[in-house]
Order: sequence, then C-alpha cells, then structure tokens
Amino acid sequence: MLKTKMTEMLGIRLPLQCGTMQGLSRPEFVAAVAEAGGLACLPAATFETPENLQAAIEQTRGLTDQPFGVNVSLFPALTPRPPEEMIQAAVDSGAAILETAGRSPEPYREMISAAGLIHIHKCARLRDAIKVDKMGVDLISVVGTECGGHPSLEGVTSLVLIPRVLESVEAPVIAGGGFGSGRSLLAALALGAAGVNMGTRFMATRECPVHETAKQRLVEAPETDSVLVMQSLKNPCRALRTAWTEKILEMEGQGATLEDLKPYLSGESGRTGWIQGTIDRGIFPAGQVMGLVHDVPFVAELIEEIMEEAARAKRSLDSIFLS
Repeated sequence: MLKTKMTEMLGIRLPLQCGTMQGLSRPEFVAAVAEAGGLACLPAATFETPENLQAAIEQTRGLTDQPFGVNVSLFPALTPRPPEEMIQAAVDSGAAILETAGRSPEPYREMISAAGLIHIHKCARLRDAIKVDKMGVDLISVVGTECGGHPSLEGVTSLVLIPRVLESVEAPVIAGGGFGSGRSLLAALALGAAGVNMGTRFMATRECPVHETAKQRLVEAPETDSVLVMQSLKNPCRALRTAWTEKILEMEGQGATLEDLKPYLSGESGRTGWIQGTIDRGIFPAGQVMGLVHDVPFVAELIEEIMEEAARAKRSLDSIFLS
C-alpha cells in the first residue's frame, strides 16, 4: 500500500490508474483493477443511453466494493448523449469519481462540483493543465507524447511535460504516457506526481477483452511499433503500426484531405478489431510502452509485479544515497 494525494482523494490502495479505453473498459475489467487496488473508469461514450451507463455502474458495483470511476469524453464525436446527461446518470447512480477528457470541462464544472464528485481531468498540454487547475478540478491527469491515443501536437515527452505541469499547478497530478512498470511508477513519484496512468500495459492482461491475437501482437511489438497518424488533421493519434496506418501516413504525406482519409479513420473498426483480433484494418491506439510488454498476466498479478519492482528500484536507489 502506498499513500499519496491520489490514493487519499480517491480512496484506493495504490497510485495506479488503468487508462480508460473505449470499448475495452467493461465492468468486469474495471472491477478487476479496482479489486487489485487501482482505479479504472467506465467509459460513458460506449453506452447509448444514460440508463445503459447506470446499468453498467450497477454491474460493476456488484463485482467490487472498491472505488471506480466514470469517464465522460467531451469530444463531440465520442459522446452519444450530451455530457451533462451522462454526468447526471453517474450522479444518480451514486458514482463518486468522474473523469473528463477532451475539450474543456468548464461548462460542466459547476454541475460536477455541486454533485460532490471527485473530478479528474485528463489533458495533454501544459496550458490546458493550468486552465483546469484554475477551474478547481481535484486531480489533473496529463499525458506525454509517448501515450497511446491522442497526445498533443506539441510532441513534448512525459519526462519534460510532467515536471512542467507540476511546477505550474496546485492540484495533484497523475502522470501518463510511457508508464508501464514499477520503475516508471517510482520515477513518476520521484518527479512529484501523485500516481500514474497506464493504458497500453493493462491491455495485455487476462481480464482485458482484447483478443488473444492482438495481445500477442503487443507482446511481440518493439517500442518503435507505434506511429502518429492524423497529424495533418491536427488531431494526432498514436497507434499500432500496421499496413493500415502505414497507408494513412503515406496518404498524409501526399497531402490527402479529411475527405480522402475518412474511409481509413473509422473508430468502429478499431474498437471491434481489438476484440475480434482483426488488427489488419483500422486504427488501434497503443503507446510506445508496448516495447516493455513481455507477458499477459492477470490484472492482480501485474499490479503486484509493478509494486514489487517499484520497491526493488527504491531499495537500489537507497543503496546509492550515502548518509
């Protein structure tokens, strides 16, 4: 058990968050992370109605008595309903932790605060972290360019971005982008972060509903097997290198327009591909940390391994610092 501002605020045993993954963060997976001492969130964007989200919250609550959260994406394309409807559904279900991501949460801050929710906002730029800090969010989750999914166009690495955010905000910070081991957890804590967000590493676990073929692809992939697509659209996405993403990069290099690229950008093929193992078509978000993925353990085994490695790394450092 570790005590940080993240664990104290969220009521969790360990300063570990499993990144919210659209279509993958199902009740069984979220509950497995919660039971092992970490935090995971149900993605509201994958539920067509508030009632569906409430049913998933109840299902998760039936699988664990540990804290978990609800993620509400503020990207319009990912929101099946107005964000306030999904936030209200979370409130009505008795959720205590809300994670927002994408656009500014300012239009919803009063609603979130009045409901007494612990509010985490995830962003990828220093300027956004400063803005949400002034809004009074409880925790700021910030991801460097190494992360799977959507980093910022600025291309700042976690090792630089996280200290810059920490010196610029008052709220506790959850560090993301390139974290997937006990050593990296210790590094984040040494930087001053209150915990870490790991997405890609949790995809290669037994409980995650990623197809075994896709999990094996992550195990075999080197750290160079992620690429940034959609940079020409000013909406970069770090994803698994495939013939599909190589085609997108080729088209972008030739000046393709959004209309040209649309047939290759469907999010549905990526969501179903992870689950069905058909990773030859679509965009499959994954971070550079895939190079550190060497096995597919149970969630509890992974978290135990992370904590043991962090403890070993700390002992090693202790032996270096002479009194």
